[in-house]
Amino acid sequence: MTPATHKWTAADIPPQAARLALITGANSGIGFHTALELARARCGVILGCRDRIKGDAARTRILAQVPAAHVEVLPLDLASLESIRAAADRFLSTGQHLDLLINNAGVMALPRRQLTRDGFELQFGTNHLGHFALTGLLMPAVLSPGPISGAPMSRIVTVSSIAHRGATMDLANLQWERGYRPWPAYRRSKLANLFFGFELERRLERAHAPAISIVVHPGVSNTNLFASGPGQGRSLIAKLTPAFIALFAQSDAQGALPTLYAATAPEIRGGRFYGCDGFRQMYGYPVEVRAETQAYDEALAARLWEISENLTGVQYRLPERQS
Repeated sequence: MTPATHKWTAADIPPQAARLALITGANSGIGFHTALELARARCGVILGCRDRIKGDAARTRILAQVPAAHVEVLPLDLASLESIRAAADRFLSTGQHLDLLINNAGVMALPRRQLTRDGFELQFGTNHLGHFALTGLLMPAVLSPGPISGAPMSRIVTVSSIAHRGATMDLANLQWERGYRPWPAYRRSKLANLFFGFELERRLERAHAPAISIVVHPGVSNTNLFASGPGQGRSLIAKLTPAFIALFAQSDAQGALPTLYAATAPEIRGGRFYGCDGFRQMYGYPVEVRAETQAYDEALAARLWEISENLTGVQYRLPERQS
């Protein structure tokens, strides 16, 4: 871990005027606070939300605090490839350059195995495959020339979790057709986020593409993931989990800081992992951290990439390397 000499906060966000961000899962929790702080910094913000009503409500909340903000809602269900393609097509049709793509949305530790509309295990399908497909489809906008000459390279920020620790990437049972368990399934999806973010950076570097890929985690933050995931279980522990988290976890606004840091700080480097500086990275302020060793397995990451392309039907189109 790199020692922090300064406790970075949202007040340190550089001006983001003329930049545009698309944030998945932006109607609540970490995604909402990421959108709010980027809007304060004068970044244009697109809220990618599964529920249009909740997206509109989030937009209203942001405008109440930042009346001059440019905020739009983009209907987007990451558990549906059809919805992902429609959202990407809608954005690409505007011809806009995308400076920041923040892959934030997710589901956590669902008590029983559920499937996306395309038949993928819901956590793996939403947290990994959905973002894999969206990023690939939006790559033309990420790599297109920006409106301002000399502007910073585009950034793709993927939100993982400290829960990737202890995960297994069993390619023969990738989507838990056998022996589904809620937390191991969540951990696997978050390890997949790391594989994806690191492998994407390697591919961007090889292509000399004008974008970087970064992975972050929010520590243990009080978001609705706990109530909508493990809190739906039948055991007493499951029922008490959301209340326990509310008492002891850091706020969702604090949990958004690593994402905001990765999205805006000038010193950020591609292919790195950023999290929290507190005990076991569970809370605190943004700092570069180290993922578990398996997250840096390039051969396994490349294999997962190939599988992800086959499952989603999305092939990444990166520019040919320039000599």
